[in-house]
Amino acid sequence: MSFQKTGHHVRILASLVNLLFRYCFHVPTNKLSDAISSHVACVLKEEREKRNFSLKSLAQKSGISRQTISYVEQEVQSPSLDTLLRITSALGVDLAKIIARAQKRALKNPAEKPLVKK
Repeated sequence: MSFQKTGHHVRILASLVNLLFRYCFHVPTNKLSDAISSHVACVLKEEREKRNFSLKSLAQKSGISRQTISYVEQEVQSPSLDTLLRITSALGVDLAKIIARAQKRALKNPAEKPLVKK
């Protein structure tokens, strides 16, 4: 099975888990925050690809598993601050600038989800 198919299956599984484990009470959501988070994932992947880093090489350089980086890029997993700092440090980019770029994109159209290339 190819990685793309595996990634697709992981997203399906994550969606099913989210459906099964709903909160028992209303949790407010902020569409702008969600959009910024989506764009952060997209910008991180763009930066990795711009530097011609494979998932494996970024994982080795950052000390984070390849799977975790993949999950962050695919928005399967929300990264901790430590994870974001490790990834951006390994990429040689400033986390604040990544967030600012993501915020700028999200403010242009907060309802639109970024297209993540596979």
